[in-house]
Amino acid sequence: MSNQLHKDFLWGNSVSSMQTEGAWNEGGKGLSVYDIRKPSEFTSDWKVAIDAYHRYEEDFDLMQQLGMNCYRFQISWSRVNPRGDGEFNEEGIDFYDKFIDALIERGIQPMVCLYHFDMPLHLAETYNGFASRKVVDAFVRYGKEMVDRFGKKVKYWITFNEQNLYHTPEAFKISGYMKGEETLDELYIIQHHVMMAHALVANYIHEKYENIKIGGMLAYLEIYPATCKPADVFATRKLDEFFNCNLLEAFTNGRYSQEVLAYVRNKGIDMGVLEGDIDTLANLKSDFLAFSYYASSTVNSDLIPDGTPVNYYLEHGKQENPYLESTEWKWQIDPLGFRNILNKIYNRFHLPVFPIENGIGVKETWDGEHEIQDDYRIQYHRDHIQAMKDAIFIDGVDVIGYLGWGLIDILSSQGDMRKRYGVVYVNRENHDLKDLRRIPKKSFRWLQKVIKSNGADLSDLPIQNNEEEIGNEP
Repeated sequence: MSNQLHKDFLWGNSVSSMQTEGAWNEGGKGLSVYDIRKPSEFTSDWKVAIDAYHRYEEDFDLMQQLGMNCYRFQISWSRVNPRGDGEFNEEGIDFYDKFIDALIERGIQPMVCLYHFDMPLHLAETYNGFASRKVVDAFVRYGKEMVDRFGKKVKYWITFNEQNLYHTPEAFKISGYMKGEETLDELYIIQHHVMMAHALVANYIHEKYENIKIGGMLAYLEIYPATCKPADVFATRKLDEFFNCNLLEAFTNGRYSQEVLAYVRNKGIDMGVLEGDIDTLANLKSDFLAFSYYASSTVNSDLIPDGTPVNYYLEHGKQENPYLESTEWKWQIDPLGFRNILNKIYNRFHLPVFPIENGIGVKETWDGEHEIQDDYRIQYHRDHIQAMKDAIFIDGVDVIGYLGWGLIDILSSQGDMRKRYGVVYVNRENHDLKDLRRIPKKSFRWLQKVIKSNGADLSDLPIQNNEEEIGNEP
């Protein structure tokens, strides 16, 4: 049995545009729903982020020093089409053209995500985001344009970040939905509209382009029963089917889960399915299946009121696992859960698997002089990379690569700069931008070693501070 990862294994970093770029009113960009959000005590606004719009080459240099060969980023819809459904902005498109070229020049393969929650404000205010079929049409137009513009340079694509979140109450926060009663029918309409938007873009790619690979992505919710009580096991299985397998079934076999469809029929739910939708879905194929993973949890059926829709089970029944350690953000660290997910996806759906988000968010500060000793981050990534290797070498899973999340510090998904995932510290706080300097942490040197060995060497670092090697000039 070989224990060597394949030579084209992808090591890299994943981000979104609003958490990195800044430049909210530059280059012809239109407003997104994030641009109007107000800061609070523990959240920043989104106007600067880490200023990657102006500093991306510096960040790419750091990625190149790490040895990374893949970067999954998001094209900001409102940067390339300010209204979302209007004229395309050539200045914004030119920005991404140069951005992609800068990656390729450094030997870093670009991977594009088309939507990461930042709906163009015009579409949110006018149509209520993905609650409207008009926004599906606008997204497909935008997606096809980006594929046509960049398809010759970009091999790997995803449409929606963590698409199964549109099956949860979170959908009303991330879909551009701005008004309404947040009904169950609306939730199922949004999730179906998002799936149609994905399918139409994916089908276009497979019809027009031979060398582009596109897959679906979800935030795999690894949930355990709180006890061995059959009701807990049953609730856990239903969550897996509704939140994970329903989407994976659609991505792979072009149909929704029979259990989910039965639930929709029995409850009289209107999903907003139009003539032709089922045929569009039936034509859907995926070249790989991507997912994010950070933590696992448990569900206690006793906490779920009778009659609660499956989509809301975790709103009531989520419970901490007493056998796992938690971060200060109450995310439970579970490398074995990572291995389980890799196996479950590959064994059931038989497509290459691509974990494209993984990491640990921690409150960190820099004293202005010394290297941040983030051994907890080294341990987290070591344990998860080892779990991935076990899935590959012991269990036989086909894994494309491993991308960490926000490995150069970025705003958290809630806009909180205190929650840091990076192996590179960005010198800013929520309300003090400071100098935005990039400072490698101890984990930078460790990850550099791991990537250089193509995952073979996960050992601890020798006790030293080799600043010259990591380019940490004053």
